[in-house]
Amino acid sequence: MEPKKMAGSLKTRIRMGRVRREDVTRRLAELAFGKANDCVRLALEDAPDLDKLDLSLLSEVKRNEKGTVEIKLIDRLKALEQLALEAGKDSGGAEAFLQAMREEV
Repeated sequence: MEPKKMAGSLKTRIRMGRVRREDVTRRLAELAFGKANDCVRLALEDAPDLDKLDLSLLSEVKRNEKGTVEIKLIDRLKALEQLALEAGKDSGGAEAFLQAMREEV
């Protein structure tokens, strides 16, 4: 499926309250392994185009009167932990399937 169509269908499922487990897993993976380049660009550029930046990893931005910028990103460790939990849930079903296949042979 094309990324734009997939994103559109995800937005539709969110609006309808029908988010699937694989949507959550995919999003956790994006958060756990995503790049923070756009978050850094936000802090360094004078007038960044916010519509073109992926700021999904951004948790907080502070700028003081001296011009110092502090950026806080999401906790990737928590995202990885949740992703590992989801992967563990999936492996149980896969393991049961493989066990059933072994028993039939």
